[in-house]
Amino acid sequence: MQLFQTKPIEAETDRGLIRSLGAGDLVMLAIGAVIGAGIFSSLGTAAAGEFAADGTMVRAGAGPALILSFVLLGFAVGLAALCYAELASMIPQAGSAYTYTFATMGEFLAWIIGWDLILEYAVGNIAVAVAWSGYFASVLSGFGITMPGWLSHGYLQAKLSQDPAVNGLLESAPQLFGIPVIVNLPAFLIVAAITWVLYLGVRESARANNVMVVVKLLVLGLFVIIGAQHINPDNYTPFAPNGFRGIHQGAAIVFFAYIGFDAVSTAAEETKNPQRNLPIGILGGLAICTLIYVIVGAVAVGLVPYQDLASSDPLAHALSLAGLEKTSWIVAAGAVISLTAVLLVFQFGQPRILFSMAKDGLMPRWAAKIHPKRHVPHITTIGVGLLVALGAMVAEENMIYDLTNIGTLFAFFLVCLAVLVLRIKQPDRPRSFRVPFVWVVAPLGAAACLFIMKGLPRTAWERFGIWLTLGVIAYFAYGYRHSVLRTGKPIETASLD
Repeated sequence: MQLFQTKPIEAETDRGLIRSLGAGDLVMLAIGAVIGAGIFSSLGTAAAGEFAADGTMVRAGAGPALILSFVLLGFAVGLAALCYAELASMIPQAGSAYTYTFATMGEFLAWIIGWDLILEYAVGNIAVAVAWSGYFASVLSGFGITMPGWLSHGYLQAKLSQDPAVNGLLESAPQLFGIPVIVNLPAFLIVAAITWVLYLGVRESARANNVMVVVKLLVLGLFVIIGAQHINPDNYTPFAPNGFRGIHQGAAIVFFAYIGFDAVSTAAEETKNPQRNLPIGILGGLAICTLIYVIVGAVAVGLVPYQDLASSDPLAHALSLAGLEKTSWIVAAGAVISLTAVLLVFQFGQPRILFSMAKDGLMPRWAAKIHPKRHVPHITTIGVGLLVALGAMVAEENMIYDLTNIGTLFAFFLVCLAVLVLRIKQPDRPRSFRVPFVWVVAPLGAAACLFIMKGLPRTAWERFGIWLTLGVIAYFAYGYRHSVLRTGKPIETASLD
């Protein structure tokens, strides 16, 4: 029963983090994370579908009904977001779903979710960095600059790509000890730069994010205004070429894009008046982002036939096919800035989850250290940055998207259940935000997460099972023996400069 022992949910104080973020900052963090790779990259796959090298359909595309995929996602994620908002207002601590699960379902399940969230943040950010690199190459090409393929693609990209030009890098790239040297240098450098910004401090990071969010909204506004003037109504038929199956699988492909609101809850201990501001940041950011996705999706599938959106840069590609080359280049440049904001917010979230786990003794003590001047978990910030940067040098993004999706959906599923557990265990506890019709909303949110998970391929489930197995082994090898609940020895957060 010790595995399911919970910890008190009162907010811990004086952990070295500074409360400097307001509700507006949190909304901008949500937009910074949610409006990114989903709309600038995987939107094309969701609309057109995914095919194997022999032409066999791997996943059905939604076609113009991509709009309904976004509505389905907004509904499902909205239910989970309501549950997040209640828990975040009750438990204003860093750690997101990990902390909520620890307070309601116990240490073991909390560890599973913490391990699971590594998929959402660190592993997911590898895919975002790869997508960033693709758009960056498009922007450079507008200046007549072409990077060598072996310096702008990862090894797994080249190995798994259906594009002969990319796949051919295995033979044409320089070799070291007989192994092709194929590294995604731009992806490595952008993660390194983001890590440096995050090391400077949370206020500086929020300011950088706010600037990038404004730019991305202007760029998407330009896409909608120019693209809407060139819509061909014939492109909307057939509206749902693969029926509900396409809508369902299209939603599963893009789901990871909506998970950014989770990052807002990781900033709980750096938020002023978190009981009020966290629900505003979570729900307000999600509502704005869902509306943006629906509008941009409607324009994209009307601008060109949905099959033509099968590209790593679908918005810029659609504009280019429509003969709008200058606007296409501007959108590509905006995508670079947009994806940079996503990288920043996700890199912001992961170190704080590891920090919370380390405070509970489930991660090594050094992960709980806070910089005395910058007031950030500097060791985990640098460590996560290094791992993501190295992973982005070699990775292929599509296989990572699926793993990120299934891991995040599982976390959302448990958050929906956690709300119900606390309503039973502590019904009279003050709640500054309460989920309306909780006995309908929370179970429906959990069921919606399971339904979207069902749309993911078998390989995603297999890899997720392997990841969880490794997590269980790691827990019993380290976390179980060093748990603060079990040892009674608190972890210090102070760190030398």
